[in-house]
Amino acid sequence: MSWLNKVRNSLSSLTAKKDDTPDNLWIKCKNCNEMLFAQEYEANLSVCPRCDHHGRIGTDARFAHLLDPGFSVLPTPKVKDDPLKFRDTKKYPDRMKAARAANPHPDALTNALGKIEGNKVVLGVQDFGFMGGSMGMAVGAAFVAGAQRALKEKCAYVICTAAGGARMQEGILSLMQMPKTTVAVRRLNNAGLPYIVVLTDPTTGGVTASYAMLGDVQIAEPGCLIGFAGQRVIQDTIREKLPEGFQRAEYLHEHGMVDMVVHRHALREKLAQVLSYLSPAKAA
Repeated sequence: MSWLNKVRNSLSSLTAKKDDTPDNLWIKCKNCNEMLFAQEYEANLSVCPRCDHHGRIGTDARFAHLLDPGFSVLPTPKVKDDPLKFRDTKKYPDRMKAARAANPHPDALTNALGKIEGNKVVLGVQDFGFMGGSMGMAVGAAFVAGAQRALKEKCAYVICTAAGGARMQEGILSLMQMPKTTVAVRRLNNAGLPYIVVLTDPTTGGVTASYAMLGDVQIAEPGCLIGFAGQRVIQDTIREKLPEGFQRAEYLHEHGMVDMVVHRHALREKLAQVLSYLSPAKAA
């Protein structure tokens, strides 16, 4: 075999090994731009070990982190998929089909029944990865179903919010979920059951204007974006420059809109503490 053939064979072998290497071994932190080993990043609950930036996590990861083993995922209520026959560059059913193919749950909000360090709870999680966590009829129905299950179980309802706002493909029907979810929260209040909100990045639009800001206790993850309209829209409207860190968790905590900012690693323990204070006392 000539030296040229040896070189060719070596190059072919290197190319084959490169093709066998997974593309998702590394992830880039959006805050400090550090390249992180993906497995290490996920094991750290998607918190950057270099700069402590809190990345977004999915529904199942949130359930596994916050709930004791043995929890059960509750069925998601079924609603009409395309009530307005909406179409932009794509048909709405096609967008829903793509979103469901890329996610383990049928819509942006999923509930589970379980315990947090022994405290019974219904936990709802919004996934920004499902059409930006947008609030449509399915999210409204899931929220009401979660609140009703909490009423039935006589336990707290905890919601982890993450949304870009109302789902535009459902128009006025998506906006109607704001009063609908507000009524569900009022029922929890009337029954004396805790309603706790965990604000995660980002929580904006109609979600912020309804159930995301109605908690008995408002908890936020560090650095998360919380607001109604975008910062640029507000600046253009009032024609003033907004303060540094405006609409971030720490700024809102400083100005009284959030009760506490809690690191993700301490969130489970903090929720258990709050639930033990607020949950109805058992009869002797």
